[in-house]
Amino acid sequence: MEEFEKPKNDRLGQFDDFLSEMDQDRFKSQSSKRWTQIALVALVLFGLYYFFFLSEDTTVKDKIEDVVEDTKEEIKDRNKPKNDDRWFTFLRDFYPVSTTNEIIDHEYFALSYSEYHEQPEWVAYEMTVEQLNQERVERTDNFRVDKKVKRGSATLSDYRGSGYDRGHLCPAGDMAFSPDAMSTSFFMSNMSPQERSFNRGIWRELEESVRDWTRSNKNLYIVTGPVLSQRAKKRIGSNKVVVPRAYYKALLDLSNPEQKAVAFVIPNERSSKHLHDYMMTIDSLEQITGLDFFPGLPDKQEAKMESEINPFRWMVDADRYSRRLSSWNYD
Repeated sequence: MEEFEKPKNDRLGQFDDFLSEMDQDRFKSQSSKRWTQIALVALVLFGLYYFFFLSEDTTVKDKIEDVVEDTKEEIKDRNKPKNDDRWFTFLRDFYPVSTTNEIIDHEYFALSYSEYHEQPEWVAYEMTVEQLNQERVERTDNFRVDKKVKRGSATLSDYRGSGYDRGHLCPAGDMAFSPDAMSTSFFMSNMSPQERSFNRGIWRELEESVRDWTRSNKNLYIVTGPVLSQRAKKRIGSNKVVVPRAYYKALLDLSNPEQKAVAFVIPNERSSKHLHDYMMTIDSLEQITGLDFFPGLPDKQEAKMESEINPFRWMVDADRYSRRLSSWNYD
């Protein structure tokens, strides 16, 4: 029995010795790899130290510093408010006075909403020639309620069967420089009930003329709205949306050499009159609406620009006027 057990114990001892040798080899191999890694890290650190402090060739240093600066700018831009652009700075400085204390900032325009009238008392934005030169996008026609309105905007059902168009105050045509801008213009908070012949006639002509004037002046600051100081024509829908008797548009051009401003007030009805028949000063518009326009202008500049107009600086396309009389008024 003992002679049988002994060879077995010898084999186990030999196996243990074999495992011990393997462990030692593995330890040596791991130690070698670890020292190799340490040497590589040290070499990289020395290389960086050399480029930054010893080498006269600053190409690598400059590239690394450029990457760092670009990263800082990217973080700064990412944290900047989305609406903090040049045009939005204008809107903050030149909002008309809000009589409702409910100013809603959308990405491409701002408005002051009147819950009593279920529409904005004004919409303000800047239009530039760069926007007009962008590839034009198609209308989205995605009319929808504006959830930013505290007590809810007018709805599609308010207009349904009323006989009135959902008239844009910030025109879809002015927002055609991007799909998102176009879509934003279809919030119901940007709508007001307009007579069909007015919306598709003289109001269309005025909107297209404003785009012409933007091209010639490079950019315009625009405020548009219903005249809510007059007695309403009627109310429509379950939300009792007011149908205004007239609409206004105020334009401000701050480009040199000739800074200027002009306003229009047009009845909410078909018209065969020339647009110049509805042209007036900003001062006259303020008297009609009770609103204070472009209050951010210096007092002397505001007094001058808002008290005078030059119709020759706001010329109207004769062919467009003819098309309105022959066709648009009856579409």
